[in-house]
Formats: sequence, structure tokens, C-alpha cells
Amino acid sequence: MITDILALLIGSFSYFILNVSSGQTFPQPLSHDEETRLFRILKDEGDTAARTKLIEHNLRLVAHIVRKYYAAHTGQDDLISIGTIGLIKAVDSFSEKNGARFATYAAKCIQNEILMFFRSQKKTSCEVSINEAIDTDRDGNPLTYIDIIKVDDTIADDISDRWQIARVICYIKDRLTDRERQIIIMRYGLDNKPPVTQREVAEMLGISRSYVSRIEKNVLERMERFLRGEEI
Repeated sequence: MITDILALLIGSFSYFILNVSSGQTFPQPLSHDEETRLFRILKDEGDTAARTKLIEHNLRLVAHIVRKYYAAHTGQDDLISIGTIGLIKAVDSFSEKNGARFATYAAKCIQNEILMFFRSQKKTSCEVSINEAIDTDRDGNPLTYIDIIKVDDTIADDISDRWQIARVICYIKDRLTDRERQIIIMRYGLDNKPPVTQREVAEMLGISRSYVSRIEKNVLERMERFLRGEEI
């Protein structure tokens, strides 16, 4: 479980490190052939550079969706951040075998991520109706949950994942020593660089690989206990 959460955590950090904002000029969309090539490399080789390029060159889609459907929302930068998480999930889960174009698939993932954000916000205050207006479209018409909702059995799990991610971020920031934090950041690529092996971490920090392994294992075990509520 902890490795899955760290994977999502990396995705969350990517937005902030890329400095995505509503006023930014985004990279141009990829051609179909280039996009297909990058997905093939990502799938076959797990190439992190291909993954990053697919994310960066589709950020324009996130901004487009936010500006088109949530033009009246005051926190558009926050929605772009949230939508970017949906984009990252789309890149990681996309398969051409499903027959859909990536832009179509990604748009649904982005909208679902934003919708889950609104649902989680509402859930903390009161029950909501699927016909309740949550925003307006660019023509000034009310936009309700039922207008954008997509039936998805993973909604509850995804909301739970977001809560767990927030807890892990706090744990890394507040509970780890400087050395522990440095090793986890390097091992899982939380500094927006490709994750590195234990041997590479050891060489960079001037310590033994076995020491790096012990620290990493200890931190992950403590995180597991913390997420289960066994560590205060």
C-alpha cells in the first residue's frame, strides 16, 4: 500500500515543481505518432522521461477543461493542480487497447479528479444533491454534478487515496530525520528527478548501500504503522 501511495505522491509533487498556473504558456500538444511512441516506450521500458513529456505536453488540456467548465470558480489554480493529478493518473493507466484517444480518456480522468475534489469538500459539510449547481459553464448556465459525473466504482477509493497522500506528506515533512527524508526523496524521485537505486543513493551520500536499505525499510514500516493508526 505504501508504495502505491508514494507513486501518487510523486504525481502530486509534479504539479508544484512544474509550476503549473493559469497564466503559464503550456508546451504544444504532441503529434499522434509521437504520443504513441512515448506511450510505447513508457509501457515497455518504464522510461520516466517519456512519462514526464506526456504529462507536460498535455497540461494544456487541464487548463482548457478548467477554463471551459469552471470559468466562474475563484480557485482556478487549485483546480489546475487537482486536474493535473487526474492527468498523471491518465498517463499511468492509459491503454490504446481500449480504443479511445488519449485526449478523450485524459479529459474524463481530469474531470473525475476535479469532481472528486468538489465531492470531498461538500461531504465535510452536508449531503448534496446530484442536481445541485457547483459552477457555471462559459455561457453562464448552471453546471451540476449530474452534468459531469461519470459512474466509477473507484470514487471512494480515490478519495481515500488523496487523504492518505496528505498524511504521508505530513509524515515525511514532520516525522523523519533529515537523513531519512533525504533518502526517501531520492529513492522515490520526490525532487522531480528520476528515482535512483539504493547503491546510487549510497554513493551520493557517502554511506553503505546496506545502511540505505535499513533506513528505507525502517521508514516504510513506520509509515505503514502510522497509516494504520498504530504509530502516534
